[in-house]
Amino acid sequence: MTKRRRWILIVLGAAAVLFGVAFTQWQAAIKRNRSIPDDPFHIAGNLYYVGSTGVTSFLLTGPEGHVLIDGGFPETAPLILGSIAKLGFNITDVKVLLNTHAHSDHAGGLRELQEASGAELWVSEGDADVMAAGGRGDRALGPLGTLGYYLGGLKFAAPRIDHRFKDGETIRVGPIELTAHVTAGHTRGCTSWSFPVRDGDRELLAVEICSLTLFPLVKLVEPEAYPGIRSDFERSYAALRSLPADIFLASHGDMFSMQRKRGERAGAKDPVDPFIDRAGYLSFIDRAEARFREALAKQQ
Repeated sequence: MTKRRRWILIVLGAAAVLFGVAFTQWQAAIKRNRSIPDDPFHIAGNLYYVGSTGVTSFLLTGPEGHVLIDGGFPETAPLILGSIAKLGFNITDVKVLLNTHAHSDHAGGLRELQEASGAELWVSEGDADVMAAGGRGDRALGPLGTLGYYLGGLKFAAPRIDHRFKDGETIRVGPIELTAHVTAGHTRGCTSWSFPVRDGDRELLAVEICSLTLFPLVKLVEPEAYPGIRSDFERSYAALRSLPADIFLASHGDMFSMQRKRGERAGAKDPVDPFIDRAGYLSFIDRAEARFREALAKQQ
């Protein structure tokens, strides 16, 4: 081995160690900032918030059983269980668990919640294998994915997957109906959910956007991070714009200004009104697509 090659290997090794330390610290910061306990609250009709201050979980209640969307980080599961109980509901009445995507901050607590509730878990076909592998194999994360998994930041206890669904399928629990919209790109099976919420004499359509975030270093040109990621993002923007959303929700609270809207409830004529935000919904999609177009132009 030449002296130059030895030095290159040393530098690359040191860079990998430094990156690993930085990645671990970044993950720890995310967990600190996004797993802070938050008080649960009523949004509209049979829709409640039961997540942390940053990573969302939503509860839909019904006479034949409840539906819970997303399980947060592994350490968030006890918070979600406590929030459901604080609202006066029983975790064993949750009959269906749903998920937006197979990342540790949204799927990490699903196994504990599944064990506590006995509910059946529905996962999109595009994310099911990653979910079953406890977070391993997510190519939409790009080169950070494998390293992040083995450093432990993206790993989680794999839940039991009871059903795999396709784009456009409807999941029902009594009168509760949710439609799955596979808005892929952030993950291969990233799923946004739409569902009607009756609040008084109004029937509103709630849409929870999975995520439209493009990770750093993810390739949108050949060789793509996964085959079709570019077209997946483009289809996702169009699919979400086509939905006549009234109540704007998302997998992270800051995406739909949850805390601000929550604070505005006290001064609103109707406490639901701050969450009726079609303009904010469309603006969020527009901003995400603009960032995507900018990244794509740089890669081309």
